[in-house]
Amino acid sequence: MPTLDVREIPPPERHPKIHDTFAEMDSGEVLEIVNDHEPKPLFYEMQAEVEAFDADAYEAEREGDAKFVARFPKK
Repeated sequence: MPTLDVREIPPPERHPKIHDTFAEMDSGEVLEIVNDHEPKPLFYEMQAEVEAFDADAYEAEREGDAKFVARFPKK
């Protein structure tokens, strides 16, 4: 499972990096994102713009005060 820890990436660069990584993945793979907040805006962006994103299988978990892990599956 590809994993991106975006907490150290400047905010303006996060979504482009995530989109590029997701686009390179094969169908059936899941992109795991580690972030300092729940990536709801990213979820809505992916749901609206990325046909291969399986929004129904999306998961997000809080793992601490400043750590969220979200899984973005690809159809």
